[in-house]
Amino acid sequence: MEKLTTYFAHVKEEIQKVIFPTKVQVRQAFVAVFIVVSVISIFLALVDMFMSAVVSSLVGS
Repeated sequence: MEKLTTYFAHVKEEIQKVIFPTKVQVRQAFVAVFIVVSVISIFLALVDMFMSAVVSSLVGS
């Protein structure tokens, strides 16, 4: 039982060292990720359309 008490005491010490992000930081990170994912998605869609056109012209369908 003493090990469990010691464990939770250490957990409490460690959780106090954690620096949680602010709402502004979370919002900024969300916007950055959203923009990057959107740009990459558009790029991949354009590459897919280009490759489809190339293959279609080569195959002749």
